[in-house]
Amino acid sequence: MRLTDREARILAGEAGEAPSLALQQQIAVGEFFDAEHFVPITNAHMMGDMEVMGDAGFAFVESLVKHGAAFAVPVTTNARCVDFEHAAAVRQDPALVAREAALVAHLKKLGALQVDTCINYQTVYQPRFGEHLAWGDTGTVIWANSVTGARTNYEAGPAAVAAGLTGVTPAYGYHLDAQRAGTLRFEVRCALNDYADWGALGGIIGRRTLDYWKVPVLAGVRHAPAGDELKHFGAALASYGSCAMYHMIGVTPEARDEAEAFRGAAPEAAHVVDDAALAAFYRTYPEDRPEIDVVVFSGPQLSVLELRRIAALLDGRRVHANTALLVTTNFANREMAARLGYVKAIEDAGGRVLSGVCWYIMEPAKMAAAFGWKNVLTNSAKIANIIGGYRLHPILRTTDVCVEAAVSGRLPARACLA
Repeated sequence: MRLTDREARILAGEAGEAPSLALQQQIAVGEFFDAEHFVPITNAHMMGDMEVMGDAGFAFVESLVKHGAAFAVPVTTNARCVDFEHAAAVRQDPALVAREAALVAHLKKLGALQVDTCINYQTVYQPRFGEHLAWGDTGTVIWANSVTGARTNYEAGPAAVAAGLTGVTPAYGYHLDAQRAGTLRFEVRCALNDYADWGALGGIIGRRTLDYWKVPVLAGVRHAPAGDELKHFGAALASYGSCAMYHMIGVTPEARDEAEAFRGAAPEAAHVVDDAALAAFYRTYPEDRPEIDVVVFSGPQLSVLELRRIAALLDGRRVHANTALLVTTNFANREMAARLGYVKAIEDAGGRVLSGVCWYIMEPAKMAAAFGWKNVLTNSAKIANIIGGYRLHPILRTTDVCVEAAVSGRLPARACLA
C-alpha cells in the first residue's frame, strides 16, 4: 500500500507504539482486500461491549490503555450489554456487570465518546454525502452508506479502534465508487404499514441477496419512508443478508433513477416482493403457544417517535402480570422522552425502559432462563432473526399487536398464523 508522509511517520512509531501497531494491522487488512492506499476518516463508531468483545477484546483494549493510546478522531460507542441502573432488576450476572464497568473505564481513558447507541446517525452524528467513516454495527453502516451517501465498510471492533487511533482506513469496498453500484433489482409491490413490515421487507430482500458485496436496488416503493422505517428496513437487510448498502429509487441520494443506481449496468437478477411474499415471511415466525412471555422493542434502539407511539398504545392500560415488556433506547432519547412523559407512561403501565443497550447483546438466553421466558414477541425483524440463535422462540408481529399482547398476556387471535 502507498503511504503518505503522515502514515509513514505513524508506522515508524513517531505517534507512539499503539498507532504504529494499529497501522500495521490496517496495512494487513488493506493488502488482503487489494487496497492501494488509505483514506482519512472523520469519525469511527465501535462495538465495545463485553458480549461482543469477550475476554480477548477486553485484554486488547486494556493493553492500549497501558501503552497510553488515545484516539486521533472522534470515536463513538455502540450499544452496551448492560444498563447499570437496571442490571439487577433484569437479573444480569454481576460478573458481567463488573467487567462491563471496567471496559467502560478503559474506553473512557482512550477518549471514546460513550454514547452507547446503535442509532448514532439519528441522535449523535449525521454524516454528510461522500464522507469517509470507519463504523461498526450493521445497522449504522447500512444507514451511512445508503441513506446519507457516506462511505464505510463493516469495521470489526479492533478495526474501528485501529482507525480511531490512526485517523485512516484502507480504501477498499464501499469507499470506492465501483463497489457502490446496484446489482440486484427488487420491485416492491407490497403494502408497508408498520415498522415490522419494513423489517420484513428487509428480511425478504436479505434472504434473497446473502452477499456483502451485492447492492440491492428497490423500485416501486409507494411512499417516501420515514427515518424509523428506513432504520428497521436497513437493520433487517443487514442482519438477514449481510448487506452493507442498498439503493431506493427516488429516496436514497445515489439513486435518483435506476440508471444512476446501477451506474448504467443491467441488474444481475430481478425479483418482485408482493403482499403474498410479506405474508409468507411473517409465517416463518409462527407462535408456539398463545401466551406471550416477553415483548421486546429493541434492535435498533427506539427513537423518541417510537417511544411516543408505544406510550400512546399503552395509555390507560396495564402490562399483564405474566408478560414482561422491555424497551431499549439511548440516553439522549430517554432524556427527551422522559421530559415529554413517554418514559413514565410506559413504566407506569408496567414496562421497563432500558438505556444505552440493545436486548440481543444483553445475554438474553441467561436472562430468559432467569425469568422462565421461552417465546419472544417483537416488531423488530432483526431481533427475530438473531434471537433464535439463543434457543428462544421469536414471533414477529406489528407494533400494535405487540402492545396488545403485552397487555392481554396472549397473542391476539387475528395475529395467530399457525
